[in-house]
Amino acid sequence: MLLVMCWSGLSSAQNRSRGTDLKLWYNTPARAWEEALPLGNGKTGAMIFGGVKTERIQLNDNTLWSGYPLSGNNADGPAILPQVREAVFKGDYQKASSLWKKMQGPYSARYLPLGDLILNFHLKDSAANSYYRDLDLNQAVTSTRFKAGGINYSRESFISHPDKVMVLKLTSDKKGALNFTASLSSKLRFKTAALQGDYLVLRGKAPKYVANRDYESTQVVYDEQPRGEGMTFEIHLRIKTEGGSCSAAGDSLKVRGASTVTLYLTEATSFNGFDKSPGFEGKNPAIEARSNMEQALRKSYDQIKRTHIADYASLFNRVQFNLSEGKSNFPIDERLRNFKASNGDPGLQVLYYQFGRYLMIASSRQGSRPTNLQGIWNDEVQPPWGSNYTMNINTEMNYWLAENANLSELHQPLFDFMKELAVNGARTAKINYNINEGWAAHHNADLWAKTSPTGGYDWDPKGMPRWSAWPMAGAWLSTHLWEHYLFSGNTDFLKKEAYPLMKGSAEFMLHWLINDPSSSYLVTNPSTSPENTVKIAGKEYQLSMASTMDMAIIRELFTACIQASSLLEVDEAFRGKLEVAEAKLYPYQIGQYGQLQEWYKDWDDPKDTHRHISHLFGLFPGNQISVYTSPQLAAAAKQSLLHRGDISTGWSMAWKMNWWARLKDGNHAYKILESAFTYIDPLEKREQMSGGGTYPNMFDAHPPFQIDGNFGGTAGITEMLLQSHEGEIHLLPALPDVWRRGYIKGIRARGNFQVDITWDDNELQRAVIISQAGGNCRVRTQVPVVVRDVSSKSGEGENPNPLIYETEKQTFKNATQAVLPELDLKKTYVIDFHTTAGKRYVIEPIRTSKIKR
Repeated sequence: MLLVMCWSGLSSAQNRSRGTDLKLWYNTPARAWEEALPLGNGKTGAMIFGGVKTERIQLNDNTLWSGYPLSGNNADGPAILPQVREAVFKGDYQKASSLWKKMQGPYSARYLPLGDLILNFHLKDSAANSYYRDLDLNQAVTSTRFKAGGINYSRESFISHPDKVMVLKLTSDKKGALNFTASLSSKLRFKTAALQGDYLVLRGKAPKYVANRDYESTQVVYDEQPRGEGMTFEIHLRIKTEGGSCSAAGDSLKVRGASTVTLYLTEATSFNGFDKSPGFEGKNPAIEARSNMEQALRKSYDQIKRTHIADYASLFNRVQFNLSEGKSNFPIDERLRNFKASNGDPGLQVLYYQFGRYLMIASSRQGSRPTNLQGIWNDEVQPPWGSNYTMNINTEMNYWLAENANLSELHQPLFDFMKELAVNGARTAKINYNINEGWAAHHNADLWAKTSPTGGYDWDPKGMPRWSAWPMAGAWLSTHLWEHYLFSGNTDFLKKEAYPLMKGSAEFMLHWLINDPSSSYLVTNPSTSPENTVKIAGKEYQLSMASTMDMAIIRELFTACIQASSLLEVDEAFRGKLEVAEAKLYPYQIGQYGQLQEWYKDWDDPKDTHRHISHLFGLFPGNQISVYTSPQLAAAAKQSLLHRGDISTGWSMAWKMNWWARLKDGNHAYKILESAFTYIDPLEKREQMSGGGTYPNMFDAHPPFQIDGNFGGTAGITEMLLQSHEGEIHLLPALPDVWRRGYIKGIRARGNFQVDITWDDNELQRAVIISQAGGNCRVRTQVPVVVRDVSSKSGEGENPNPLIYETEKQTFKNATQAVLPELDLKKTYVIDFHTTAGKRYVIEPIRTSKIKR
């Protein structure tokens, strides 16, 4: 019993210690949406402003979108595609672009705001003393506290995943001091009515169409029929008071003379599946919203809170991260403004890392929809880029942290979405391209799993082939399935979910590839390097063939399918087709400047600073380019990064962090991370894509806000501390000099290994590896190490662990023999040791002096 008490006390002390660090806190209310604090349970999202006189809580539901299922497929495609290809092969890229525009379809639907909960406290003075608000990442709970008129007020809120309810508790230290009016509103069409004295319901209707461009003749279109097209939704609010009263006052609820008030909020939409009209085939949202409310009301506030914290903590507490013993007594907005002056504020970096993990837990839970451009948080009817699924980088980046940051099951919403994309994508492949096997998806998707190319048919002058002519999304997404298998070792998942989707995507790609008349290679035609243009002889073009990104994605997919087919012992003939095709893929090229070529020919412009550097896919997230097995390609990738520069949009800088980490250059990766902490004032008008940074609430600034930068940043920090893509577990592969001392615990490596790492004086002190699947463990370190109580040997040759395999050396051409930049690689040591599933292995440096602990 004494031991239990001591352990309990130690755990509480550790939690209190972590709690002081893992809070986003402020001493003023939010002035703008980008200062409000996000809550979420995977479905319902909320932004808490912390107002004194008036509190606004902005709400979202991840299934509330405009429109209805609309394929957008183009039956003219099979006739036009051969003409596009002919023009490309002849070098008439302008004609190819003009032809492709005839293959474009309608734009995706838009992600919409649900509504607002407004609490008007009728205070005589909006001024408050001792103001404080925070978001506690350890509990996923927001708090607001202040003193007004001599009374201390407090609010606490969270959104429960188990109980499917948002709860808000208000208290005061003076009996009967809580007086306020609660109302519900929406930026969409709605009506609000009180069902009883303490129960308020908002019933709303979403538009059937929201414009993509501000010059379209119609911007927001509603179906005027009472039961017409468009999503319906409901928000239910119930209020319980201790002391005082609650009564209906028109379309609001009025609380008077209460000491404690608890508000329960549930919501639902008519969404009934990606292939069903929400207007004509939708569910009744009242049933779900009322059912969740009734179940929540059976429990006390404390019961719901305890269940919520236990559920959330089971995910969040898996990883601990620390860079410094120092703590800051300043609010987050001040810390962001003073980031460089405070020598990088290591605690803020830790908070940023864990905030990315928090956002994933809040926005992507099993059974939910995958995260979109803004996660699940959006306050605009016409949000930037529709807040949709942009699958030429952003959707994939949202899930880069799922595996290595130990949130593997939160990857599942993306996999479920892929099953829907595969259904629609098979139709797109057949109708648009006359390909009868497999499935394809393009760069934009929505709630309705749109897979056809966007671009506004031929009506939109801004509908550009440089982003619409890209049927590669299905292939890229399929690599996530394979990564999930490599991290988990779940053969059942590989057999039943992953491989069928991967195979379908590979089948499409086998048909999409075409023989290059001027060589023996298989190429893609038409081809783009997403959103960039190719400059040839002083002219700018949007289409060409065999972009490096295309070939790298296909190579990654084919390799994964070949491996999976072999492991499952299925589809031997199909595997053979892939092996033959993979050997004929157009290879990597090193250009005249020593850069990894982006295009089919050496057309790269060293002055090009475009935010997309898609041709480095093979370095990350792919694992085709390694500093150890393909150093020339790695050096060429480094040259491309140097040409493009460090500063760009938020998500682009996050991707660059990961690339520099893969090059084992922690100092350069850190340089980009440091730039990400540039404070962006949301009240200052800025041009879109004008350089990244961080808003006061730590949302990534594209600008405007895009959540992919947060997710990519967290993934990049993990990549700096642990890598497992080169046939081994590399401890501290890109540790920057400024991270002199620290630890990270609970992160994951391929092979189903969990890893803790502690370092001091920039050197490994101790690592603990938990083997959850058994098998060989190969470890690379910068100091010689031993495995306590286990024999090890030098790691040589092929790693026998099939979950951590090294890809084959890539063929490439370097016709110009340009001078390549040097790779600054440190001496390393590699060992192998056998592991048993469920066992823990301690790795320590070999030292003559006493080992630090």
